[in-house]
Amino acid sequence: MRRSPLFSGVIYLLLGVLFTYFAVQNVQNDEGWGFFTYMLIFLATLDFGSGLRMIMLHFKIKKQIKDKK
Repeated sequence: MRRSPLFSGVIYLLLGVLFTYFAVQNVQNDEGWGFFTYMLIFLATLDFGSGLRMIMLHFKIKKQIKDKK
């Protein structure tokens, strides 16, 4: 069974929030910004971007299906 773009988008957004939370905790606990913190922020950025793209794709597909009817 295939996953819908909406479901994948929500999962990506949740991962982005999780990575952002871990980055904030890492800055607070480790006295500043290190390589691991920058890596977490980079991953969160990619996940937010992918999540938004998937959600927009879902609505685009939904609109195309509606226009065909």
